[in-house]
Amino acid sequence: MGNVLYLAHRLPFPPNKGDKVRSYHLLKHLAAKHRVFLGTFVDDPEDEVHVETVRGFCAEVYVARLSPRLAKIRSLAGLLRREALSLGYYRDAGLSAWCRRLATDEQIDAAVVFSSPMAQYADLVPDAAQLVDFVDVDSAKWTQYASAHSWPMSWLYRREGERLLAYEAAVAAKAERSFFVTENEATLFRGLASAVAGKVEALSNGVDAAFFAPDSARVSPFPSSAKPVLVFTGAMDYWPNIDGVTWFVAEVLPELLRRWPELRFYIVGRSPTPAVEGLASSDVVVTGTVPDVRPYLQHATVVVAPLRVARGIQNKILEAMAMARPVVASSVCVKPIGASEGAELLAARDAEDFIAQIDSLLHAPGRADAIGRAGQTMVQLRYSWDAHLAGIDRHLDRFMPENEQ
Repeated sequence: MGNVLYLAHRLPFPPNKGDKVRSYHLLKHLAAKHRVFLGTFVDDPEDEVHVETVRGFCAEVYVARLSPRLAKIRSLAGLLRREALSLGYYRDAGLSAWCRRLATDEQIDAAVVFSSPMAQYADLVPDAAQLVDFVDVDSAKWTQYASAHSWPMSWLYRREGERLLAYEAAVAAKAERSFFVTENEATLFRGLASAVAGKVEALSNGVDAAFFAPDSARVSPFPSSAKPVLVFTGAMDYWPNIDGVTWFVAEVLPELLRRWPELRFYIVGRSPTPAVEGLASSDVVVTGTVPDVRPYLQHATVVVAPLRVARGIQNKILEAMAMARPVVASSVCVKPIGASEGAELLAARDAEDFIAQIDSLLHAPGRADAIGRAGQTMVQLRYSWDAHLAGIDRHLDRFMPENEQ
C-alpha cells in the first residue's frame, strides 16, 4: 500500500456520465490498494450531496468549487498567456495550495492524473511519479469541433486543439506512463506526439454488468401508448450529445415516424440545454435528470447513439448492451468497441443507414432481442472494469514503498 494523489477534473461520483463512470471506477480501483488523496472540482451544485460519499474512499479530499460561466471567462486569460484555455478553466489557488501542502506533509508515492489539465497540480508534488489517464485525445476533439463551427468559434477551437496538443505532449514526456481509452486513441496520440510514443498504451473502459442488468421487476417508465420507443442517454449539456440528438430529430426521425406513427423518441439525461428542450414535441420526450437510467434502457425498443463527433469508447453504448438492448450507433462509435457488427451491435454511417437499421429491428423483434442478448454476452465477457484497470497496476506498483530497493 502506498500514498496516491488522484487528480480528477470533476467529482468522480455519481457515475452518471461518461467521464465520471471511468473516473469513479478508477477511484474505487486505487482505493482498494492504496491511501488515496483526491483533488477534484465540483462544477454542478447537484453533486455537492455526493462529496461525503467520495470521502469514504479517500484518506483526504480537497474539493474546489467551479462555476462553468466564471471559469470560461477566467480561461480567456490564456489568450494572453499563449496557453490552452483548458488550463485556466481548471486553475484554482486553493487546490494548488493543498497540493503543495501534501508535498511537504505527506509522502506521496505517485500521482494519477485524470484528464490532462489536472497535470498542472501533479507538478506541485515533484517527488511523486506521474501516471496520466488522458482518456481521449482531447486536442483532437477541439480540432473536430472547429470543423463543425463557423468563425470565430472555429478559430478558437482550432487554436485550443493546437495549444492543448502541445501541452498534452509535454505532460506525456514527464509522465512515467500515459493511457488512452482505446488503442485507436493511443495510436493517434503516438502519431501526434512521436517523441513519447514508447510511453503510451490503451486502458479500456468497462461496464458494471451487475448493475446494468435486466430485472423483471423493473417497471417501464413509458406510457402504454408509446410503442415503439427509441432511447438516447447522455449528459444533455455536452455538445456532441446535443449535436447528435438535434441531427437525429431533423434527419432520421421524420421518416421513421412516417413508417411508425406511434413511435416515440426519448432523450434521457441531465441538464438539457434550451436547444435540446426545444426538440420536445408529441413525438420527442426530453426527460432531464432521472433517478435511474436503467428502466429507460431496459424497456427501450431500440437504443440509439447518433453521435457525429465522438472519441474513444462510449459508456452509454456499453451500458445499453449490458441491459440486453439492441443498439444502433454511428460507425465512429462502433469500431472502438470491437463488437461484431450486425450480430452484437449495429452501425450506421448516415441518416439513411439509421433509418434502415432501426426500421429493420422494429420489423423483426426476434432479431432485435437476439442482437441485444449477443451484445450483453460480449460486454460481460470483455468489459470487466477490474480486468481493464489492472493495466495501471503494473506501472503504479513500481513506485510503492514495498517495491523500493
